[in-house]
Amino acid sequence: MQIQVSNLHKSYIDGEGLKLHILRGLNFEAKSGSTVAIVGTSGTGKSTFLHTIGMLEAIDEGKLYLDGSDLANLTRDQAAQFRNEKVGFIFQFHQLLQDFTALENVMIPQLIQGKNTGIVQKYAFELLEKVGLSERAGHKPTQLSGGEQQRVAIARALAMEPELFLADEPTGNLDQETGEQVMEILLRLNRENKTTLVMITHNTNLASAMQYQHRMENGQLHLLKNG
Repeated sequence: MQIQVSNLHKSYIDGEGLKLHILRGLNFEAKSGSTVAIVGTSGTGKSTFLHTIGMLEAIDEGKLYLDGSDLANLTRDQAAQFRNEKVGFIFQFHQLLQDFTALENVMIPQLIQGKNTGIVQKYAFELLEKVGLSERAGHKPTQLSGGEQQRVAIARALAMEPELFLADEPTGNLDQETGEQVMEILLRLNRENKTTLVMITHNTNLASAMQYQHRMENGQLHLLKNG
């Protein structure tokens, strides 16, 4: 999926009624199938930006094109439909449902869409195989290591066959070795599925493994590495 963002503005009202400008005329482009790292200090708007291009938050002003379609003015329902069909999210905190097994967690997105349970179960198991967790399919999150839980979250994000992967510090809670393993999985899936991967990270080694690298500063993105 190709991303084109121009003159993007986003602000919030704080507890005292003051307007906080987070994104200030931001411009950004990502080629379809590319890998992009976004770095920068905490509080500069990296997660806000990820949420806007993932249709989790509306923008105040600007243009947002995904595969040539202007999505800036979608209704809430339209945005939700687009997000569910086209975008996969991976967060630092994996947000797995604790009462369900790894397999069931991966099945949930498709079950919500009303798809056949048997078909969904088979596909979910195949996704766990892709991330090397087929033998742990029947385990609940509390029985899995942090890295294993994150791999389940990746498999779940794959369930709807997204064209765009948005990852917010996906290795932030993992040790270096486990984080590198998770990163290798994300890059392999990017190559296999031709998905566009945009990732926020503080890890300079992981950022350098991406094709493009941007730094968020003063509500704008600055290109550091090009291809």
